[in-house]
Amino acid sequence: MMNERISAIMSTNVIGVKPDDSLEVVKHLLFERHFHHLPVTDEDGKLVGIITSWDLIKSNKRFEDYGDFKVSDLMTKKVATLGPNDSVGAAAMVFLRHLFHGLPIVDDDKKLVGIITTHDIMKYEFQKEYPNDLFVKETHWVED
Repeated sequence: MMNERISAIMSTNVIGVKPDDSLEVVKHLLFERHFHHLPVTDEDGKLVGIITSWDLIKSNKRFEDYGDFKVSDLMTKKVATLGPNDSVGAAAMVFLRHLFHGLPIVDDDKKLVGIITTHDIMKYEFQKEYPNDLFVKETHWVED
């Protein structure tokens, strides 16, 4: 059921940041573009860390001060990764065991090739079960 390769469902057009980028750049991407995880890569495209919306929140830094800090000041350097040929089930297992919501996908040289999130897995499983997407079409929204 979850034996397909991660490469079949991962996002490959990944937006990331560099260690020397300011937290202002991160804030823009996370809060204005609605991302939650930003891989951090070096100039060669190798993964060196990850920075998340949670990292910004727990830093307790004021938005006004974000220009004074670099990504390298807050990023997580010890990052769980998988490869594009690993199974979707392997990603689900990592998410469940570690309560992560996003995993960078790297090649054998540790170059970033994609990212997979818990949302990607939910969408994958939902589309397998409901290929005509009937439930989403019937969604009702409450407005203030």
